[in-house]
Amino acid sequence: MPNTNSVGIDDIAIYVPQLYFDMRDFAELRGMQFSKLHDGLGLSAMAIPDVHEDTATMGANAAARLIDNNKIDPSTIGRIYLGTESALDAAKPTATYIMDMLEQKYCAQYGADCFRQCDVVDLTFACIGAVDAMHNTLDWVARGGVEADRIGIVIFADNAKYELGSSGEYTQGAGGGALLIKHKPRLLTVPDLWGICTTPKHDFFKPRREILVRSMVESVLAHGEVSGAQLADALVDKVLQSLASADQYGELIFGSETLAVHKDTPVFDGQFSNRCYATAVTQAFADFVAQAIRTGRYQPGQDEILSQQWARIVVHLPYAFQGKRMLPDVFAFDRKSQPWWRDVLLEIGAEPQRQDFAYAAAGEDEYAKALDQYRKRISSTQQFRVFVQQKIEKSQRASSLVGNQYTGSIFLALMSTLESDYLENSDLTGRTIGFCAYGSGAKAKVFEGEVQSGWRNIASRFQLFPRLAQRRAISAATYEALHRGSRRRSVIPAAQEFALLGMGERGGLEGQRRYGWID
Repeated sequence: MPNTNSVGIDDIAIYVPQLYFDMRDFAELRGMQFSKLHDGLGLSAMAIPDVHEDTATMGANAAARLIDNNKIDPSTIGRIYLGTESALDAAKPTATYIMDMLEQKYCAQYGADCFRQCDVVDLTFACIGAVDAMHNTLDWVARGGVEADRIGIVIFADNAKYELGSSGEYTQGAGGGALLIKHKPRLLTVPDLWGICTTPKHDFFKPRREILVRSMVESVLAHGEVSGAQLADALVDKVLQSLASADQYGELIFGSETLAVHKDTPVFDGQFSNRCYATAVTQAFADFVAQAIRTGRYQPGQDEILSQQWARIVVHLPYAFQGKRMLPDVFAFDRKSQPWWRDVLLEIGAEPQRQDFAYAAAGEDEYAKALDQYRKRISSTQQFRVFVQQKIEKSQRASSLVGNQYTGSIFLALMSTLESDYLENSDLTGRTIGFCAYGSGAKAKVFEGEVQSGWRNIASRFQLFPRLAQRRAISAATYEALHRGSRRRSVIPAAQEFALLGMGERGGLEGQRRYGWID
């Protein structure tokens, strides 16, 4: 059997747009208190893509940085798997656009077919898609054995975009990144030990909506105060025929009985999603503990509890303080067997039980609210505050400056942790980092990585925080124009990066995207 314990993350590269919207300006724009956003959620700025940037360019720019930093011959890369929930097409993988850009950049040096034997695909499961891509690629590298020396790249890229004025708007962000997966990695080995919880939920999703064109036309005519008699079928049919032949897009948009609408912004229930997050991660952690016991990785009563063994804990961060808000359940689950936990229970009381709410009106909702309050009581204890400061705080620093990266948020948190520990001269070699990944819909995965001796050299090259400090702030007007897509020129012209050059022109098919490297 292949040695899966020698496989892991050799290097990480990140790409963050050069534009950001300051949360003080956002708070002023929306009439909110900055202190609630900053002190309550940890938000300082949100990364905003420029006109020439999208999911593919951000992923390609990160991948190119990874290839250049490690002087990789593209022909040695066996697969490029993309985790995203911001795909650009319903059939053609966004990873193929990324591959096209990489071929353009490297064909002169390595040949036009340098990526021809590379397997590419998109994986989508909300914010956990990149972890799924990494899990799959780790298995593929391990199956080849050390002698095969397989190399895989996992890319994550997303534009976390919400409706203007919505309750999720302040959690926006964007960016891309890439992981180099191989045997004997310099950064982290990732053992084949995974805790998993999957439950079908509707906490956050991006549905394909269908609207009856006839009802839309009737609504427009009625809104224009057309009399009821004029709303005869013959009139509606005539309007529909006119619309269908209006221009080159008429048949596409109005040539069928229904109009399909897909939006980049999600439908979501924030409070329910938080509950799904906390529950799924806790159940995945319980599964991880069971797997660790079964494999001999962990012996209860003899070994230190698992979450305390972890030098750092890295989780999905849709906003900077999400981790410390979601982990009280894991914290409690892993400490209930400890003698001192009785003192904690005396302070905060016993955990609510479902049966206590069985006969109340809307009992399940009341039980969920009681658990929310109990989670807050756990987070207020001195023990949990120390836990957060030791295990989680460093992962929050970059998220505060970038915002949500969807599938990449957990890896941005990892880079934030490692660069912070490098700058503070921490000794992490041989220590273990715990990971709690989550994707709405809903799934959680818990796994761990062992820090390797070369981690300091790798982390020293991240330069994450200096690069974030060089970005340009934008005004509220520019932010809204970029969000609506009404701005046509880039705020900062593309240079030394991949850029979206156009769609559908120059003889291309409708919707065909054209990219290029800009010197």
